[in-house]
Amino acid sequence: MNLNGRRQSNNVEDRRGKGGAMKAGGLGLGGIVIVGLIWLLTGKAPDSSTLQQLTQGNTTEYTDGKDYSQVDVELMTFCRQILAGTEDVWTAEFKKMGRTYQPPKMVIFSDAVSSGCGNATSAAGPFYCSADQTVYLDLEFFKGMRSQLGADGDFAYAYVIAHEVGHHVQNLLGTLDEAHRQMARYGQNTAGYNQTSVRLELQADFYAGVWAFHDNRMFGSLEDGDIEEALNAASKIGDDYLQKQAYGRTMPETFNHGTSAQRTRWLKKGLTTGRVTDGDTFSPAYNSL
Repeated sequence: MNLNGRRQSNNVEDRRGKGGAMKAGGLGLGGIVIVGLIWLLTGKAPDSSTLQQLTQGNTTEYTDGKDYSQVDVELMTFCRQILAGTEDVWTAEFKKMGRTYQPPKMVIFSDAVSSGCGNATSAAGPFYCSADQTVYLDLEFFKGMRSQLGADGDFAYAYVIAHEVGHHVQNLLGTLDEAHRQMARYGQNTAGYNQTSVRLELQADFYAGVWAFHDNRMFGSLEDGDIEEALNAASKIGDDYLQKQAYGRTMPETFNHGTSAQRTRWLKKGLTTGRVTDGDTFSPAYNSL
């Protein structure tokens, strides 16, 4: 990606080095473990009993005495730039809809973190919490994408962030709450519950593509090979691919994020059309997604 000269978002809080004493548990983010790396890109409903509003504010840098590597410094800058790009794109897209976009916060943490949805460790992967409208991310996850999933590249990493911001877009549009109400009516781990979850995740993939389409138009950000990086990442996080890697077989009734083919299809659709209105993943028959 070409990010030279791009602004950095101020809606990023650096909590690295501040989470080691936190206890993991209760987050209910859902995930599939594969070779020590837990399923990424989640968007589960927070348990109302654990909702805790976080203090609002702009960028905060903790001085924990740790000398971060140049890679970490570059990744932090990258995250700020990508989040800024989502702010610019979605502000413009919401204006077209006659709405006002309110950007999410992003918290960069290490090891463990306390969110408005409860406590979590890095094993949960990146996630969006609607209770405090914040994206949570450990930079080590990007390194795991490369070493354990074979999904490397700056645009692959940007796709991860844009997907989580896609859940924030769903939250602002009311889609997230409605889907969570449907899931609650079905009951956890039922076919209806899992299928509704898949629809949510595929739409977040689509919104990630929409962001990339407009970010490229605004800033000329995409370079040769970028789209292939993102599509490769999407294919490596399909339910069927991960289950085959972990268990040697697939269990379609447990899919809750979509197959590799579905995830790449909806990401590519967003990348191709750039139209928010083309991202209805709830009306089509499930087997046609």
